[in-house]
Amino acid sequence: MYHVKRTAGEANAPLFLTFHGTGGTEEQFHGLAEQLHPGAHVTSPRGDVSEYGAARFFKRTGEGVYDMDDLAHRTIKMSEFIRAEITHVGASKTIGLGYSNGANILAAVALKTPDLVDDLILMHPLIPWTPEPQPRLGGRRILITAGRRDPICPAPQTQELADYLLAQGANVTMFWHDGGHEITQSEIQKIADFCAA
Repeated sequence: MYHVKRTAGEANAPLFLTFHGTGGTEEQFHGLAEQLHPGAHVTSPRGDVSEYGAARFFKRTGEGVYDMDDLAHRTIKMSEFIRAEITHVGASKTIGLGYSNGANILAAVALKTPDLVDDLILMHPLIPWTPEPQPRLGGRRILITAGRRDPICPAPQTQELADYLLAQGANVTMFWHDGGHEITQSEIQKIADFCAA
């Protein structure tokens, strides 16, 4: 079971899920989601993997080197968690926002079960493998935000992910800033614009 923060929304409101980066908590983006979509149901789980005390959503063996068996197991677990949350609040639409490790578990869920999350906000994602074709991503709205000088999520790999999603028929918006792995104010503004559209 995850440690979860929840905000109850209005009837028939969308469900907004947030996923923190390595070492973050369920608090990291919960308030942002409340601001971005007033009245929404907001659910923010805390990663249940500890890396030297830092919370994550799946294990890795090094920087950018994932334990793929663990990722597969935890992707299924997260998909089941999201489906239960959707059922619990009766949401007709689901939005997911994740940063770094949180973006990676969100992307992994979308690759496995693309029907779960309608709009995806992937902040500084890193998918260091070539995913299988997933045509059911067609029509999904996806925003990817990234830093051109990000040492953790190299720009070429971010672009490869965007190209893959476009090839599946997803409606992809790409936003770059000139920095690294940090979140910039311009990035937050782009996310606000995406949510308002």
